[in-house]
Amino acid sequence: FSPSKFLIYACLLLFSVLLALRLDGIIQWSYWAVFAPIWLWKLMVIVGASVGTGVWARNPQYRAEGETCVEFKAMLIAVGIHLLLLMFEVLVCDRIERGSHFWLLVFMPLFFVSPVSVAACVWGFRHDRSLELEILCSVNILQFIFIALRLDKIIHWPWLVVCVPLWILMSFLCLVVLYYIVWSVLFLRSMDVIAEQ
Repeated sequence: FSPSKFLIYACLLLFSVLLALRLDGIIQWSYWAVFAPIWLWKLMVIVGASVGTGVWARNPQYRAEGETCVEFKAMLIAVGIHLLLLMFEVLVCDRIERGSHFWLLVFMPLFFVSPVSVAACVWGFRHDRSLELEILCSVNILQFIFIALRLDKIIHWPWLVVCVPLWILMSFLCLVVLYYIVWSVLFLRSMDVIAEQ
């Protein structure tokens, strides 16, 4: 059980329910209120990073240890990505509520988060870190651009075409999962498998 992943998934679930209710007109809340679960998630990230930075600053012995230094840098990278995502979410709420600026401007934080995520992925692979959010943000830059251009009516492609980069990514991930399933079945049927494996 990972408390941080539970918080993320619970916030995303609640947000998706509230957004669906708002879009269907069942609730008439402001979008700022509908995004409250997302704000809670980002608040917990900022509070956690603040506590981590405080502990790091008060304990100089942690700076001498190699693994602790890597953990601190990983936390800073994650907080940077979350702050860019927070900026995007704030701009989305402002755009929906007031409608005063272009969607391309709203998506600017995502355009910045993608190259930062690529750098974070390279750093993470070098330091044997698990990467989830970073990979998701880094591979979706083309999808972010297409959605922003379509919402601003700069391109008039059908949504089926706009979502092609996402579908390519999901198809690739399904192939990876299928590869692992086939590999596992072949491995289990092999005569060389010992009981521990």
